[in-house]
Amino acid sequence: MRMRGRPGAGPGEGLGDARELWGLRPGPSVSGSRAAAQSSDGGELGRRRSPAGESPGARKDTRWCVSRMKRNRLSFMNKVLQSSPAVKQPKLGCHSSLSQTHMRAALLDWGNLPHHVVLRIFQYLPLIDRARASSVCRRWNEVFHIPDLWRKFEFELNQSAASYFNSTHPDLIQQIIKKHAAHLQYVSFKVDSSTESAEAACGILSQLVNCSIQTLGLISTAKPSFLNMSKSHFVSALTVLFVNSKSLSSIKIEDTPVDDPSLSILVANNSGTLRRLKMSSCPHVSSNEILCVADHCQGLRELALNYYMLSDKLLLALSNETHVNLEHLRIDVMGENAGQIEFHSIKRQSWDALIKHSPGVNVVMYFFLYEEEMETFFKEETPVTHLYFGRSVSKEILGRLGLNCPRLTELVVCANGIQVIDTELICIAEHCKNLTALGLSECEVSCSAFIEFVRLCGRKLTHLSIMEEVLIPDDVYSLDEIHTEVSKYLGRIWFPDVMPLW
Repeated sequence: MRMRGRPGAGPGEGLGDARELWGLRPGPSVSGSRAAAQSSDGGELGRRRSPAGESPGARKDTRWCVSRMKRNRLSFMNKVLQSSPAVKQPKLGCHSSLSQTHMRAALLDWGNLPHHVVLRIFQYLPLIDRARASSVCRRWNEVFHIPDLWRKFEFELNQSAASYFNSTHPDLIQQIIKKHAAHLQYVSFKVDSSTESAEAACGILSQLVNCSIQTLGLISTAKPSFLNMSKSHFVSALTVLFVNSKSLSSIKIEDTPVDDPSLSILVANNSGTLRRLKMSSCPHVSSNEILCVADHCQGLRELALNYYMLSDKLLLALSNETHVNLEHLRIDVMGENAGQIEFHSIKRQSWDALIKHSPGVNVVMYFFLYEEEMETFFKEETPVTHLYFGRSVSKEILGRLGLNCPRLTELVVCANGIQVIDTELICIAEHCKNLTALGLSECEVSCSAFIEFVRLCGRKLTHLSIMEEVLIPDDVYSLDEIHTEVSKYLGRIWFPDVMPLW
């Protein structure tokens, strides 16, 4: 088939344009159809000459693969742009020097995007999508390995096929250790309930020797699997990190067999940078070692521990004038030993010293005790701000809250039994002027008393979660009327929570 040249073109020039259009090499110019027919190209003018040993079909396959790769790249990046605010389409003004055609061509040339633009896009993608995008072209693969993308990583380890999260692939773990260990700064390990997963996490932890980690978190999604593994193996792996990382600022090692010697190493190497330490349910740590941490880590702002570690000396150390203001103190109250009934008390003077030094501190207390075990608490003023009772609590203890917890802002009571707590609830509303959240379940409150409680708290009560079974109708209000009265005082529509039936 003869190819027509463009108007005004000489013989053979239209064929050269066609060759360029299809990516073919331009042939020599010839004059007339007879010369073309007698040329060495002959019938091969419409086909690209293949190198020796390569069939035309192979060339066609190569062009098809390259074309598909380009289409995949364009399709992938178009989807990214539609869902990501990282890159915005430029607005073309009336006096723009670039035509819309040129601008569109520039936007579609994803392979030539600047590194910082591709990096910004990659930061919005999950790891699996970044890995897929890195195989598109060399430039994207270079961006994939930029250290900024490897500052934060969560290792997920499990042994069960029924686990709700996927385990990090072993090949990826080895790649991170070999190529990106020095870039890691924020690292967490999420493991299931198996001891094998905890041991695997410690195996990875012991290999992070050339890194400057700032944040470390050990998370057990079910029962505390780290406590079931060898204590020496865990302490050895943790010590490697404490020795090699000189800028640790946040550590979450709850439900682990960490001990006093390993904490001493932490303090010796990171006392100037440590800001947050969460270590509830660590049975091998003594109250004296926690006191040592408070004495040397003057920049500590958040601390989570068990009640048995709390002491008057610790509160006074946190109140020292050289210590920064404490922002968050979480205390888990549970029996250290089975059958423990008596607990030590904290003097009011120690609490007062803490509040004087850090007036804005949040004191959070979680109680996992039975009624007979709580006799020691709230006999004197306690500066608790967030209070959660995980088990049944007596009327007497609830009555003490209104009298001795003036800073209380959030209260959650999971159970109280069959005793009506009208008086106690109204006392809390009258004396706890900062209360903004209340949650009640398996309690009994009359509708009239509950409405009076809401009236006293007013619109500052921003969170109110009450099970419908808690409210007892009386002579004044029924369950059908209570939501109207409560909504009026809250300034928003409110209904009690209902247990779903399925």
